[in-house]
Amino acid sequence: MSSSGRKTRIVAVIPFYNEKKFILNVVKRTLNYVDFLIAVDDGSTDNSADLLTAVENVFIIRNEKNYGKGYSLQKGFEKAIELKSDIIITLDADDQHKPELIPIFLEGIKESDIVIGNRLNDLKTMPLHRRLSNKITSSLLSIKLGVEIKDSQCGFRAYRSEVIKNVKTVFSGFEAESEMIVKAVRQNFRIKFVDIPTIYGDQESKMKSFQVVKGFIKVMMI
Repeated sequence: MSSSGRKTRIVAVIPFYNEKKFILNVVKRTLNYVDFLIAVDDGSTDNSADLLTAVENVFIIRNEKNYGKGYSLQKGFEKAIELKSDIIITLDADDQHKPELIPIFLEGIKESDIVIGNRLNDLKTMPLHRRLSNKITSSLLSIKLGVEIKDSQCGFRAYRSEVIKNVKTVFSGFEAESEMIVKAVRQNFRIKFVDIPTIYGDQESKMKSFQVVKGFIKVMMI
């Protein structure tokens, strides 16, 4: 139950860009665990969002152009607060995050404010460059913040609404997720990590190495 005495309202936010192959399947599976779902189309050119227009309990936000994941997450968060969400789940649209694991995040959020997936105990399928960048950025963030950050780049998360209301990110790309960690820790929100599998199939990664480095430098300077 939420603090107001009503049933806890769980809402998912899924940002996506050209995910016609996966988006409908991921959305339908996610709806098994949440009350509403906010799908944020970040300027897709493949008409991905059109697949969702007839799906119940889905709100579609369409960015007029490709602004970035951080920007899209913020648009989704704004809608989630408007819907009076208590817990907000974020996951990717390309099936690298299995919706069936959402209950693990909901269990973890009972004793924390943010729950983040940790893929670094299952590295078999993670490309070497991603493995190195993730380990380095997570280690440097841990040093910067004085708390252990196991996986700074994982976008599969659960947030209490208080976090979303109080932590505002300004970066528009993937680095916004690390920015969220930094600002949440500084506001003394509790962060928990839960192990999840690393899944890399035939998805085309939207995260480029140069962007990751550039974005992380910006985060380390805040």
